[in-house]
Amino acid sequence: MSELRETRLEKANALREQGVEPYALHFDPTDRMAKLQDVHADLPKGEERDLTVAVAGRVMTRRVMGKLAFFTLSDETGTIQLFLEKSTLGESFGQITSLVDAGDIIGVRGILRRTDRGELSVKVAEWTMLTKALQPLPDKWHGLADVEKRYRQRYLDLIVTPQSRETFRRRALTVSSIRRWLDDRDFLEIETPVLQSQPGGADARPFETHHNALDLPLTLRIATELHLKRLVVGGFERVYELGRIFRNEGISTRHNPEFTSVEVYQAYSDYLGMMELTEQMISSVCQEVCGGQTITYQGTEIDLTPPWRRATMHELVQDATGLDFHGFSTREEAAAAMAAKGLHVPALADSVGRLLNEAFEQAVESTLIQPTFVMDYPLDISPLARPHRSKPGLVERFELFIVGREHANAFSELTDPVDQRQRLEKQQERKAAGDLEAQGLDEDFVNALEVGMPPTGGLGIGIDRLVMLLTDSPSIRDVIAFPLLRPEV
Repeated sequence: MSELRETRLEKANALREQGVEPYALHFDPTDRMAKLQDVHADLPKGEERDLTVAVAGRVMTRRVMGKLAFFTLSDETGTIQLFLEKSTLGESFGQITSLVDAGDIIGVRGILRRTDRGELSVKVAEWTMLTKALQPLPDKWHGLADVEKRYRQRYLDLIVTPQSRETFRRRALTVSSIRRWLDDRDFLEIETPVLQSQPGGADARPFETHHNALDLPLTLRIATELHLKRLVVGGFERVYELGRIFRNEGISTRHNPEFTSVEVYQAYSDYLGMMELTEQMISSVCQEVCGGQTITYQGTEIDLTPPWRRATMHELVQDATGLDFHGFSTREEAAAAMAAKGLHVPALADSVGRLLNEAFEQAVESTLIQPTFVMDYPLDISPLARPHRSKPGLVERFELFIVGREHANAFSELTDPVDQRQRLEKQQERKAAGDLEAQGLDEDFVNALEVGMPPTGGLGIGIDRLVMLLTDSPSIRDVIAFPLLRPEV
């Protein structure tokens, strides 16, 4: 590699000696590769079109055959062939064939020609060196077989793997489509603090930091929920934020410590209204990004056409295990029944409701392939959700599962400040007992509830997992441009 780099440095110096700057200031392309391929698809073999075009991009391949040469030039949209002949370029033919390597970025002007083999080409009349690459492109990576290197050097992955570029293009379209969908329905996006003195809104361990000037311990936010609810208290009836969230947790195919979510709050709605909003928004986004509401994920066809299946957590667990958690009056009774079914009983699951959730995660979650709203969660694991209107011990909460993964979480929001304080105080007790993910008591948030929050439906959607679904990506690291990785030794 060092020898190749040295050779390319010599070529850069040779260009300078010939009066050519190897790192140009600018170039004005008039056309993009994909559009040229589309607009001039009718150009017959062996013919030229008297139309001058200017294109710029990276040289991907090069073939030199005496007085002729063929380069493949790539821009963000696609590729086109460059047809180079000495009779047209004169002395500069020797420059481009001897001093331009694969990986260099150049600009060219010329007319269009379709070769006898049917390849649309730019018959180059003049060329400009824009950037001399000192390192060569990977050779025959086929999408980068070294997965770790794809994530560490994403720029290489994007250059040699068109599918990776398409994934991040779809991610951008997904984000813009969600924002547009919400904006069109009078939701306002308002930014909330990333640095917080009291993290809340989720069961998660925060990243801790310190503000020197104020000598103040702070954390990065683990959710946007509590501040968005303050905005609802303040009079905004439809509000959302799409942004980064930080949780000090492990890394897996589903988790990255820094991820993106959208949280949506609508006054005078409830979790049933949030279900309708969720399926309408996601199906509309899928239609816009993927061109339809039926997609394929890892070989399985997924139908996102509304309405989606709705089932309670109790029903799903009973169907999968035969256990009716409505019939258990004590934690010990539920634990014994779970153990008899071969299910793991964690020590921290200290109530019937927490054990119900454990049974769901172990026996049901991975089986929910088509979109399913799992409804009516135990109160024990839902400190911010409103008590169910007709089912004691449960709350009005749903989570959306697709391909065995949680994609959304929503509540009829708890608006009773006395109940909210009592629940957060219980969370503090769990934290003091060693549960690092338990929530703390945010006094200002409870004070806001005492001012009065209207009935409200709230929703959170994980953008990264949604993009995984819409791009058929098996790992969250495939849809985060620069995922967190352990440093190389």
